[in-house]
Amino acid sequence: MSLARLVITAVEVEGRSKAEVARTYGLSRRWVQKLCLRYGEEGEAAFAPRSRRPKWTPNQTPGTVEDEIVALRKALSEEGLDAGAATIAYHLEKRLGQAPALSTIWRVLHRRGFVTPQPHKRPRSSIIRFQAEQPNERWQADITHWTLRSGREVEILNQLDDHSRLLVGSDARLVFKSADVLECFAEASARYGVPANYLTDNGAVFTGAYRGHGWVALERALIEGGTTPRHSRPYHPQTCGKVERFHQTLKQWLRCQRRARSTPELQRQLDTFAEYYNTVRPHRASAGARRRSRMRSGPRRCPQTAASISPIPASGATSSTNTGR
Repeated sequence: MSLARLVITAVEVEGRSKAEVARTYGLSRRWVQKLCLRYGEEGEAAFAPRSRRPKWTPNQTPGTVEDEIVALRKALSEEGLDAGAATIAYHLEKRLGQAPALSTIWRVLHRRGFVTPQPHKRPRSSIIRFQAEQPNERWQADITHWTLRSGREVEILNQLDDHSRLLVGSDARLVFKSADVLECFAEASARYGVPANYLTDNGAVFTGAYRGHGWVALERALIEGGTTPRHSRPYHPQTCGKVERFHQTLKQWLRCQRRARSTPELQRQLDTFAEYYNTVRPHRASAGARRRSRMRSGPRRCPQTAASISPIPASGATSSTNTGR
């Protein structure tokens, strides 16, 4: 039996005074009076537990702001762009001049049904992270695949600066060969400087160590230009996790675009996304800083000028058919 039912029974049925019942059950006389008055007005409904939610919450996020959060979530998702709390907060600040805390935005999205809890996922605190301390200290590069409208499969080479996460290059080819990779690297290093280290997986265009042929053309050109080529362990893509994760971000956006009919059309799409990714989309691991401004904010580790890096002739190309992934 609930306490409310005990109190009302003692007063209404047993005929005991409110003061006596209050002393017996260690309650205030005022609360006993309020409970009896409620019973007189509502009857049996007075025994049901009442909500303890306050009638007015001064710090509650206004409904108009919640609607803006939901609208941004939908708009960004439809365009294939990142729609996390950090990106939504960035756009809210531009629209309204201020934005709620990231935790508040996540709570709004969860309450509105846009976030599905995934307790089976590995907690982020258990992941060992590493990051270059300076721009151009390390670049990560990797090749991924995409399908044109005709069904033909093409390859995309993405190159990221490990410190700033700046997308220094995103290039499309039918099939990447050593000459193509070196050409893309030369263009990126001419624009942003030569990195001290170049981290890739063990694809055939990146290394010849696992085929017994010594260096491939890319490795030789990197070393001659002052850059140290580095490679991840076989079957351990986490080492190149930044560029691997970028592949997902890029493909999420590409799926929301009209499927390219040719490699040049795909390249134009890649250039469009690169401009957005580097200048608009905030970076959560660097307190929302833009990637291009983060690239310029600190001293660069630059072994020597990019003039020494030049594409090799096409006759020295090595096919990337066996990528080693």
